[in-house]
Amino acid sequence: MSISVKTFASSAEAASALSGDRAARFMGGGTLIMRAVNEGDQSFNTIVLANDPALKQVQPQGDRLIIGAGVTMAQIFASRDLDFLHPVARAVGGPAIRNMATIGGNLFAEHPYGDMTAALLVLDCQVNLAGGQSSALPDFLRDRAREPRALVASVSIVRPQSGVFKFRKASRVKPKGVSLMTVAAWVPQSGGRVSGARIAYSSMGPTPMRVPAVEQALEGASLDETGIANALAAATNGIEPPTDAIASSWYRREVAPVHLKRTLLGG
Repeated sequence: MSISVKTFASSAEAASALSGDRAARFMGGGTLIMRAVNEGDQSFNTIVLANDPALKQVQPQGDRLIIGAGVTMAQIFASRDLDFLHPVARAVGGPAIRNMATIGGNLFAEHPYGDMTAALLVLDCQVNLAGGQSSALPDFLRDRAREPRALVASVSIVRPQSGVFKFRKASRVKPKGVSLMTVAAWVPQSGGRVSGARIAYSSMGPTPMRVPAVEQALEGASLDETGIANALAAATNGIEPPTDAIASSWYRREVAPVHLKRTLLGG
């Protein structure tokens, strides 16, 4: 099957092309689309590109940051404004992949990928579409497979204070293996107690997800071994981890409390 490529000057024009063609897919860095092409995916026959400079911009906006969907992991790793995301960007593949993979593309990455998306989930991420609409990231992930596919223009995230945001990727192949489990945590404290925790996993379900049972168990707890005990006991409550070539569902359940503890306590 032949593939046609259409390039537009603006993200709005590219979004219009996508909305009018169910067999079209937008390509940012190409790590997902080109793999699909090479594997003979028959679900699309048109690749849409956009040369919109806004897709590559990072802009402070009060206590939040607006990150263009075309910003790559390498750009994140080089940005002082995004220093808290450096460990996350470093966890995405090797240098060649980081030079291509975009923050917008990661939102569409299926299991076992999506490490950056797990981090965005705890950073109160809003997904901004090229048409002007926006949605909370959990809603976007729920609807991301719908047709016609949306064109993500940028994401908006909160800028965390020091020590509030934590991230850990567990993999059997270092330093750039596929994720066995990724944990992202937002753990602000008030009076020495956790208040308003947000916890997210990737590689523990069909999409990256928040973990309400853990969040509830952390509320009002001290951030030490005794305080997080209930959260560790609830590490997989309400979750059915997948079995794949990396690990079984049983194994993921067994190691989830270990990696959650290491994330929360920094061990």
